[in-house]
Amino acid sequence: MNPIAFLLDPFSFGFMQRGLAATLMIGVVCAVMGTFVVLKGLAFIGDAVSHAAFPGLVIAYILGLPLYLGGAVAAVGTALAIGLVSRRGRLRFDTSVGVLFAGTFAFGVLLFSTINGYVGDLLGYLLGNVLGITFGDLVQVASLGAIVLAIVLAARKELLYATFDPLGAAASGLPVGGLEYLLLGLLGVTIVVSIQAVGVILVVAMLVTPAATAQLLLVRFERLMVMAAGLAMVAAVSGLYLSFYLNVASGASIVLVETLFFGIALLFGPRTGLLSSRLGRRSPAVEPESS
Repeated sequence: MNPIAFLLDPFSFGFMQRGLAATLMIGVVCAVMGTFVVLKGLAFIGDAVSHAAFPGLVIAYILGLPLYLGGAVAAVGTALAIGLVSRRGRLRFDTSVGVLFAGTFAFGVLLFSTINGYVGDLLGYLLGNVLGITFGDLVQVASLGAIVLAIVLAARKELLYATFDPLGAAASGLPVGGLEYLLLGLLGVTIVVSIQAVGVILVVAMLVTPAATAQLLLVRFERLMVMAAGLAMVAAVSGLYLSFYLNVASGASIVLVETLFFGIALLFGPRTGLLSSRLGRRSPAVEPESS
């Protein structure tokens, strides 16, 4: 096949164009939020909140409301509830996550079991269907993604300080608790933006894997964030090509490409891989950019 045709043919279709636009936007938003998630050790929360969005989707479907609205309310509400239960109940963070994760997803499954007939819309959110994204979905993804990125950009220094040194941030007068709730709320919105692309089951991989890969390669926070976004975009394009030519699931293809990048970085990266072993040195932990 002509190389130019090989590259251009898939995107002669409207559904591929919309899928590419959606995955690029979702990849950037997930990479930016994923950087904070990885550094704060919140990967399990990403999994919990993605599953917590499911009952919101089911309720919205039953009531005839926009699915995005139901998923957003459930995901953001659960994310904030995790923070509240952890602080007020004086429980370990992972304990609060485990309780609410199981309870909310079980509630979603219970509601789902009451629906008679085929529910393709809900199955699409559960398993992911980026190639089924409509122009209206694309507008929603772009709008919610832009809001998340704008807030992160505006509060970047405060979020970064609270992430790296919460005690120091509290001593300097920053509302660390409020910043934590803000981060959890943004995480909920990010997951809702992403679940139509890769589904509830795989969304945590899209959130965590690019940032984890970049962390194996770089130690400066802002460079790490940029690299995570770059890896996510390359994986999005590569995964869509694999999906088109091999006729396989698009969301799973994107996640597997990201996992491949992680494996390569783990084996050959300067911090943990063969290169590090041969040089006989280890890179330092992630550091914030100096102001």
